[in-house]
Amino acid sequence: MKLMADPIDTARKKLEQNKRKLSGLSDTNVLEIGKLPPQARELEEAVLGALMIEESAIDEVATFLKDESFYIDAHQFIYRAIRQLHMAEAPIDMLTVVEKLKQNGDLERVGGPYYIAQLTNKVASAANVEYHARIISQKHIQRMLISSSTEIIKDAYEDTTDVFELLDKAESSVMNISENNVKKTTEDIASIIRKELKEIDIRIHSDQGLNGVPSGFFELDQTTGGWQKSDLIIVAARPGMGKTAFTLALARNAAVDAKKPVAIFSLEMSSGQLVQRMISMETEIDAEKIRRGTLQDYEYQQLTSKLDHLKDAPLFIDDTPGISIFELRSKCRKLKQKFDIQMIIIDYLQLMTGTNDGKGSGNREQEISLISRSLKGLAKELSVPIIALSQLSRATETRGGVKKPMLSDLRESGAIEQDADIVVFLYRPEYYGLLVDEENRPTQGLAEIILAKHRNGALKTVEARFIAKYAKFADVDELGKSDNYDALNNQSNNKAIYKMAGSKINDDMEVERKHNEEDFDKEIPF
Repeated sequence: MKLMADPIDTARKKLEQNKRKLSGLSDTNVLEIGKLPPQARELEEAVLGALMIEESAIDEVATFLKDESFYIDAHQFIYRAIRQLHMAEAPIDMLTVVEKLKQNGDLERVGGPYYIAQLTNKVASAANVEYHARIISQKHIQRMLISSSTEIIKDAYEDTTDVFELLDKAESSVMNISENNVKKTTEDIASIIRKELKEIDIRIHSDQGLNGVPSGFFELDQTTGGWQKSDLIIVAARPGMGKTAFTLALARNAAVDAKKPVAIFSLEMSSGQLVQRMISMETEIDAEKIRRGTLQDYEYQQLTSKLDHLKDAPLFIDDTPGISIFELRSKCRKLKQKFDIQMIIIDYLQLMTGTNDGKGSGNREQEISLISRSLKGLAKELSVPIIALSQLSRATETRGGVKKPMLSDLRESGAIEQDADIVVFLYRPEYYGLLVDEENRPTQGLAEIILAKHRNGALKTVEARFIAKYAKFADVDELGKSDNYDALNNQSNNKAIYKMAGSKINDDMEVERKHNEEDFDKEIPF
């Protein structure tokens, strides 16, 4: 009679056969059979053992090593217990870790006290714990990139996927991995001072004594030092005050005079309309004549002769209507990469959408908050100033007397004020029929640039000229602007030259000043 084979014995024999087959394969052959996620199990064991041998070792790895950095689930539980002991300022050793795991209900899941004891035998000391931990962190980053890429590939195969939303998701996913895992290290004060001295040296030798993107308005630049990297600047005013004209002047002054690449996103006006206004500003030919084409011969010659340097300016205009914050971010990244843009202008914030379908969300206040936070994040990411135009509420119209705007007049969200580094208001008394100001001076053609919020500097009101027929903002003393900037550039010089033009008395004062300087130099021979 033939006996039935024992199924357990049969399975055991098959397992032994498979082991013998696999033992004859090289590492390369094994990898050809399948893929394993990047991992370093031996190093994970060594790091955990080192942390339980030397209590101070946790301080070397705690800043960059996280629970999820470990590939083995059991190792994640053990490291979590070690971190909890460290945060509670409790001793860290084999016995305390076992007790903590027991309290967490994870002791049996990691293999019991025996497995913990084994880990402490893996290493003799914690001498190389930081080096080993960084390799573990690198393997974790590789796994995250694989996971993110797999998700992107899966979405890319879906017909219903919005391709632009997918692009933004792909960019954001990789950047989040970088931001969350590549941490900035602590620096000693000596290295920071060396960097700052280099920056100061650059500022001393820079044109116009500015360390940011110049606005072209002398007093404004004197107060801000130019528009600073990573700053979100909100330019706000009621309709008709000249927000677009003012920001076109900022763009023109930065791109034409300072040769700084500038990107303009116009959600309200077409690129052709913007360029028409810039042509009128540049040539000082009536904008109405340019629109109608009723130019005299001399005006046409004036127009063509003055546009060469404007044509060569590094200005980039995008007039996509209702652009979403996701599209804007993607376009700005490409412009930064390709043209190294130094400033971004958005006209205007309330016309943007927070979603990619152009419809916006139900809660407008939350959407504006999302947009303002995203713009601030983009300014930091690209290290450029972003100037965003914003509408003001009608509260300014209902106030009696002077109708200067206040921070509380910003429309739809307090987040705009909170996220902005600088808030600039534009105010023209003449617009409201106020023919004289508080000091009884005529207000015709006068504009006020009000720094209502300045996170890193003083608050100030700067006077400017507004020429309505050219829709142009300019310094009050446009002719003396270059001299003013020379003075600003040499403000650290004890012999700074301040020129005062247009008066015989001023000329006499200049001659007398030069004589005094010559006498001073004779008395002090160095």
